[in-house]
Amino acid sequence: MARTTSSSLLLTFTFLISLSSLPSPSLSASTDAFVFGGCTQQKYGQDTPFESNLNSLLTSLVNSATYSSYNNYTILGSSPQDVVYGLYQCRGDLSMPDCATCVARAVSQLGVLCAQTCGGALQLQGCYVKYDNTTFLGVEDKTVVLKKCGPSVGYDTDAMNLRDSVLGSLTSTGGPYRVGGSGDVQGVAQCVGDLSAGQCQDCLSEAIVKLKSDCGTADYGDMFLAKCYASYTTGGPHVYSKGHSDFSQKDELRFINSSTIADKYSNDGEKTFAIIVGLLAGVAIVIIFLAFLRRVFGGNGKIPTFLLPQFHIWLSSSFVLWIKDNIT
Repeated sequence: MARTTSSSLLLTFTFLISLSSLPSPSLSASTDAFVFGGCTQQKYGQDTPFESNLNSLLTSLVNSATYSSYNNYTILGSSPQDVVYGLYQCRGDLSMPDCATCVARAVSQLGVLCAQTCGGALQLQGCYVKYDNTTFLGVEDKTVVLKKCGPSVGYDTDAMNLRDSVLGSLTSTGGPYRVGGSGDVQGVAQCVGDLSAGQCQDCLSEAIVKLKSDCGTADYGDMFLAKCYASYTTGGPHVYSKGHSDFSQKDELRFINSSTIADKYSNDGEKTFAIIVGLLAGVAIVIIFLAFLRRVFGGNGKIPTFLLPQFHIWLSSSFVLWIKDNIT
């Protein structure tokens, strides 16, 4: 029995050490990385025509992304409240396989983030997906959804002039997807594909003006408006870990940024890990205690009957207290 107990303890502590070496959850830095998302407050019912139409729309978006970097659809219903509008767009430099993968991932995440809501939008690093029960296609919207500025590098006239020159080139370049660079400064801008050329130019000009004024001397900056975005970097680390959302409640969309999601995933992962380790540690303590009792009472493998009720009470109360402290 002593050999069995020792083997059990060794297995338990080996498992604990293995768990402690697992990496903590983190967000991917790829095109799948979450930037922001939002959902309307209005809900739809299960097994309704709207739900069926929404599923058809999302399926169409995923299928279309295998051969086109942008598309929009309108799924008509037997009544106006069953109509659903949607679009997707991939970043202009993505290959078609990467575009398809990104849109499929965005649709999957949107289904969780905006479960049973009549409208939702999700921006990943590489693509954007939106659907709603009210039309937004071809409608210009310059609402600030997310702005992010890196740490200040101090005022440097040459550096600021270079940055402004790169951002200026994005304004003057045509097309929905624009890139520019000079030295260490790189810039990128893009409009959602349902905007006209004039609407795109207007949206990007607004985003770039806000980006320059709000980010000042930051070493990188992002400005996401509802229908376009502009971004620059001076070569420093550019990560989606902290951000500032500055948006209205237009269309009842409630947006959350990447820091909210990152914190949630991190906290949930750490909490789950702590619970597993705590439970296993508790099992190890019980095994040690039982081995000790057996040794005290002659090693015959039996615990005296008069001790069992007290042992059960102690074990149950300890477990309940631990659950209250670590799970609730």
